[in-house]
Amino acid sequence: MFLQNLRAKVGARLNGDKEAGFTLIELLVVMLILGILAAIALPAFFNQKEKAGDAKAKEYVHTAQVAAETWSTENSGSYETTEPETFVAKLKAIEPALANAPFVAEETKPLESGKGYEITMQGSSTTQKFKVKRSAAGIEYTCVAKNTGGCPSTGDWNK
Repeated sequence: MFLQNLRAKVGARLNGDKEAGFTLIELLVVMLILGILAAIALPAFFNQKEKAGDAKAKEYVHTAQVAAETWSTENSGSYETTEPETFVAKLKAIEPALANAPFVAEETKPLESGKGYEITMQGSSTTQKFKVKRSAAGIEYTCVAKNTGGCPSTGDWNK
């Protein structure tokens, strides 16, 4: 009886029966795999806040562009302001959603003779700016810091 019991226990041990849990090596391999996956995924997530801020600035530029076109439609195709009010203030008066927009005031203005305009917004970083410029040559969409955040390598954020 004792030998049968002993043989059964040895046989069960060799077959792996009644073994529960993981070995230390298995746990270390799983931790290594998780660490590699985290090293790959985390850098992609760190850049998302910057991209979101840049997307918001681009949307503000587009909204200001629509407001400028509205201003032009109401003023016989001219973008000039005849009142002491600035161009930025006019855009904000037309579109209340621009009240907190990060305008770069010195770079947001009607162009010479009121036939165009330039609108610039601050991006997510201090170096990033998004600009739309309408002139006789057409409309240009440019950004300053290429290949960062929401600015592609071409510098044309509309494509």
